[in-house]
Amino acid sequence: MKMNQLKIPISILLSAILTFAIGIYAALPWWSFVITNAIISMVIVQKPWISFLTGAIGVSLIWVGLALGIDSANNHILSTKVAQILPLGGSYIKLIMVTGIIGFLLGGLGSLTGSFVRK
Repeated sequence: MKMNQLKIPISILLSAILTFAIGIYAALPWWSFVITNAIISMVIVQKPWISFLTGAIGVSLIWVGLALGIDSANNHILSTKVAQILPLGGSYIKLIMVTGIIGFLLGGLGSLTGSFVRK
């Protein structure tokens, strides 16, 4: 397998792992993963739209996975209440989908920024 074929899965994996690691380290602000995504896309050279997708997929996967894990641990009690406050009709599934979409956009835009800075 050529190195060019490994760039996409490596970028997604690095994005997810560093997003998780940044989230655990409480001394940094919550948006610090955007900076790590920018650095990843500056180091791993890809086309801008591929860089956007790899960062977006990595962050959204980890955010949705963590949201599902935390949500199922408390039987969807908190997320259902938050979904009732927001215009989501009390659906915890919609709340997790919104979480994934926000993570997708933030991760992708961070990676896209890094890709443009490299140029």
